[in-house]
Amino acid sequence: MSMSHNGSGVAARRNSADAAPHHPGRGGRARDVPKGRQVDPAALAEVEALLAGRAMRRDLLIEHLHLIQDAHGQISAAHLTALAELMRLSIAEVFEVASFYAHFDVVKEDAPTLPKLVVRVCDSIACSMAGGGEALLAALQASVGPAARVVRAPCLGMCDHAPAVEVGHHFVRQATVPAVLETIAAGDTEPHVPPYVDYAEYLAGGGYRLLENLRRGAVSADDVLAVLDDAQLRGLGGAGFPLARKWRSVRGEPGPRLMAVNADEGEPGTFKDRHYLNTDPHRFLEGMLIGAHAVEATDVYIYVRDEYPAARTILANEMPKLPQGGPRLHLRRGAGAYICGEESAMLESIEGKRGVPRHKPPFPFQIGLFGRPTLINNVETLYWVRDLVERGPAWWTSFGRNGRHGLRSFSVSGRVREPGVKLAPAGITVRELIDEYCGGMLPGHSFAAYLPGGASGGILPAGLGDVPLDFGTLEPYGCFIGSAAVVVLSDHDDVRAVALNLMRFFADESCGKCTPCRMGTQKACLLMQRPVWDRKLMEELAQTMRDASICGLGQAATNPLVAVLRHFEAPS
Repeated sequence: MSMSHNGSGVAARRNSADAAPHHPGRGGRARDVPKGRQVDPAALAEVEALLAGRAMRRDLLIEHLHLIQDAHGQISAAHLTALAELMRLSIAEVFEVASFYAHFDVVKEDAPTLPKLVVRVCDSIACSMAGGGEALLAALQASVGPAARVVRAPCLGMCDHAPAVEVGHHFVRQATVPAVLETIAAGDTEPHVPPYVDYAEYLAGGGYRLLENLRRGAVSADDVLAVLDDAQLRGLGGAGFPLARKWRSVRGEPGPRLMAVNADEGEPGTFKDRHYLNTDPHRFLEGMLIGAHAVEATDVYIYVRDEYPAARTILANEMPKLPQGGPRLHLRRGAGAYICGEESAMLESIEGKRGVPRHKPPFPFQIGLFGRPTLINNVETLYWVRDLVERGPAWWTSFGRNGRHGLRSFSVSGRVREPGVKLAPAGITVRELIDEYCGGMLPGHSFAAYLPGGASGGILPAGLGDVPLDFGTLEPYGCFIGSAAVVVLSDHDDVRAVALNLMRFFADESCGKCTPCRMGTQKACLLMQRPVWDRKLMEELAQTMRDASICGLGQAATNPLVAVLRHFEAPS
């Protein structure tokens, strides 16, 4: 449907409404205007210009909202109404989506115009430990003035450069007030794309040869699956489900089938997917296309968090260069919602809806995106597929310590000299990781505790610093490795304050769909601010949230709290 047709349709409906007979209202008065909010012609023209040549499908609603937000720095009531008219949706449908996501600033009618530039100050655990958070937020709010609006942000995925501040779509690393003010004054608001392995360089290094062999039949999908089986590669996004088993489950469902890539890496402490997307994107893309071929997916949707603008730019530049003949590729942009890292909430968001988890069963491999069987993998999992098949499973299993096998990409932040992504053997201990890969602790800091698996993975004391870091090794201590986000704490840190910071994150990011998570995270924050913790009540609350929450956010939100009670608090 063309934009001009949409525009004329608006005019036709407006004229017919004006010509309609007026019915007596309350008190016998005739209504002077049609019922409901009317479309503003100027706003309609602006939205039509932004969406020129674009499809008006329901699943593109979030993409279209981004265009308005980027152009105007906010979404006015008039623009929201115009978008609803053009997409043939109710205003309520558009408003509920726009108001759900943190990166859409929906402005009420007659409200003051907001400054277009947004400055986001991260207050998650690594940034708070490094001097960011509330203090930096208050200082910037007092200093920036009318040039921009300064807001808090849950996690920007820049934990290795803490404290981080995002000015527009540009990140200020190790941020200070003068550095942020200088960035604003310079108008430096676009993402800085780092050097990366582009298509030509990747191809020169043997890239896409495996994909070509697979497509022409020299290598079969069963051959690939056998290698993944022998290497025992598991999903590296957090759940650790065996990769080959997942691919076979999708292949066993009737077609047509789809694939969705989860690059919405929002767990505080986690940034490994950002690293791989920003440095070697084609290794991930080839693994993605191999997976799509194995399950015969007709379309692949890559869902990238909004806090990764450089990665989106790189993918947008490189995807058109990919070998022809594969599935249709769609790059989708998140909008600031941690919950969309949960696989079914991500599917809802790709469909242009609020990112709320679905009840299971059915599972996504049965009924997933647009009701079709869907393969879902994260970036790092797909990144290793080419190397595994070309080098063989023995190469992968040759790595490992303490009886474990394979490699893990650890996102390390906190009180270490050299934070960052550390490719290390599975089963390495946190002490070994700190000493061998991170240059030791910061001067004047002694190792005291650590988060082995990001915000939801729990907290362990230094006395358990020799536990191997891998799937299944941390569960006896009430923790898990998840996406291998290791946050190192020192004797300068208060574990109660750390746990409260994490719980506030979960309370802020709860989608609100289920009561145990929505109310439980808020109640936990209140209980954790008391000088004396009520152990019995906290444990009862944690158990209720684990048992009754719909998705992993609510089920795992109390892990840090329970870990503090178990490992750091004396029984009362």
